[in-house]
Amino acid sequence: MHIPLLLSLGLASLTLAAPAPAPEPTAAALLPRIRGTEWINYTTLTGFFLQDESDTVPGGFDYSTTNFGLINRTYPTDDENRPEWTQWQKFEHYVWRLNRGSGRNVQYKVLYMGRHGEGYHNVAESYYGTPLWNCYWSLQDGNGTSVWADAKVTPNGVAQALKANAFWANAIKTTKTPLPESYYSSPLTRCLQTANLTFSGLELPSGRPFVPTVKEFFREGISGHTCDRRSTKSYIQSTFPSYAIEEGFTETDELWKPLLAEVSQDQDIRSKKVLDDVFDSDDSTYVSVTSHSGEIASLLRVLKHRVFSLSTGQVIPVLVKAETIAANPPATITLPWSAISTCTSPAASTTTA
Repeated sequence: MHIPLLLSLGLASLTLAAPAPAPEPTAAALLPRIRGTEWINYTTLTGFFLQDESDTVPGGFDYSTTNFGLINRTYPTDDENRPEWTQWQKFEHYVWRLNRGSGRNVQYKVLYMGRHGEGYHNVAESYYGTPLWNCYWSLQDGNGTSVWADAKVTPNGVAQALKANAFWANAIKTTKTPLPESYYSSPLTRCLQTANLTFSGLELPSGRPFVPTVKEFFREGISGHTCDRRSTKSYIQSTFPSYAIEEGFTETDELWKPLLAEVSQDQDIRSKKVLDDVFDSDDSTYVSVTSHSGEIASLLRVLKHRVFSLSTGQVIPVLVKAETIAANPPATITLPWSAISTCTSPAASTTTA
């Protein structure tokens, strides 16, 4: 097999048409600011997006052909709408009303959660097959012609991200979809590249530029696979100099462990921690998160959303209600990480512990 050599992507420079004026009204969420004996309970408000519905099949679903999945429906605030408003503007006004009347202990956000574009590790797994990928090839940095340690996006992954960029450019002009007011990314290279290609070059409001914050806990489920081992902080800073990196981000990856895999219960605990951090510190109502299939699945579990798997380059919007509960948080218990089964050579199919 020959997988093409990696791309080196810096900041994309795209020139797109200027958008129509941003819809109004908009308002920041009222943050509850968690205190010592409080915790945040998350729920998904369903009935707004096709992805919420049990009869929507995730396989083959495409956000770009379904207006992000926004359901054409009425809202209790429709009598306040302007005649020319699009469905998204009506939805935006409804969410604004929710936050306006929510009080200190409740806030609402819309999360746009996007999976990275196809990476070289995705191509390698498809080529070798999942059994051999899991037991041998995923533990290598590459195969001599391609590198998938902290995998970069493939040309197809670039195209998927540029598709999202074109979708947003059109949404600004036609559907008036609310733009993200803040941006977050996993620290893994494929997500940093995808976010850059998706949002660079768009005509964004001057007060809401594309300056994503890199957050450790938005990373993929941590395993002994080298594609899940992030690069250094210095690499991220030099390759994506306009990105912000959260406080406390270590120079090297101190979470990745060879031959060990994080269990889903532990992943959900850290997913809630990163959501708590965002909801407690970010005034934005519309938030973009560029992450991974496994991590988005974990976030959806924390948000009590139905299971909805994403193929590479796909995006899911979720309307989230976050309620601050005046009580000690429920106890959580972390579990030991599981050992990865390995095989002795790329031709072997017998696994050993």
